[in-house]
Amino acid sequence: MKTGVIGLGAMGMPMALNLHRAGHLYSIWNRTRSKAETVARETGCLLADTIKQLAGACEMIITCVSRDTDVLEIINAIATSIKPDTIVVDTSTVSADTAKKAAARLSAKGACFLDGPVSGGVEGASKGTLAMMIGGEEPVLERARSTLTAIAANIVYMGPAGSGQATKAVNQHMAAGINQAVTEALAFGKSLGLDMNKVVDVISSGACSNWFLQHRGKSMLAGNYEPGFKLSLHHKDLEIVKSMGNNSTGMALPMVEMTLIHYQQLMEEGFGDEDISALFRLKQGT
Repeated sequence: MKTGVIGLGAMGMPMALNLHRAGHLYSIWNRTRSKAETVARETGCLLADTIKQLAGACEMIITCVSRDTDVLEIINAIATSIKPDTIVVDTSTVSADTAKKAAARLSAKGACFLDGPVSGGVEGASKGTLAMMIGGEEPVLERARSTLTAIAANIVYMGPAGSGQATKAVNQHMAAGINQAVTEALAFGKSLGLDMNKVVDVISSGACSNWFLQHRGKSMLAGNYEPGFKLSLHHKDLEIVKSMGNNSTGMALPMVEMTLIHYQQLMEEGFGDEDISALFRLKQGT
């Protein structure tokens, strides 16, 4: 399926390259053109001058941007030239309401929309092993599935439009709790004078093993916070989680509230572009 990618950031670029390796990438567009030029040179794909040009040439369009307003701006641009039955898959992390608005906008043009946020970080995007949670019409997903397998190893249909983003909100909420637990526990262990690399090794083989501990434990202990997932982006996602909780269920989300406060402090101190494991800075008081 001739596929276009809009948004070539930390996640979008490796997804585009994996689509190219699988023979699906046809066209790309990025707000910062130099990034798109680099991918076009490497892959030989069409470098679109405008979103309208890309949308008119592709059978599937994958979007990967940062914020709700960006998604809706791009969807509106796509809608000016999209062909009927074209599938748009948004892999951004935005609100469920934004996904529903995008679906309605494209449906009016006879096109199809899937909200398909992903989990797995930059590593998963590079390896093509992302988990993808899909909202929309299930028959549309089945049409898209063979192409999406180039970027995701686990693609799960969650329900109608917005269900993918609702599932991602659960994921981001859980990621906040795991970050809080792991960083605080490691700071506690360090204060006890333990060999913390050994602590990470032994706990990673037991009941408390988790991806974050295995992949970020030793790097945070070494003071390395190179981003796999930027703290400022997780802050943005948790604002979405908070809003969805307030508007949809009225639930109190104390873990989310606490993490937003901690992330805000770190961003004010200049650490917003570091990995979310930079929360360890606060836990150990540095």
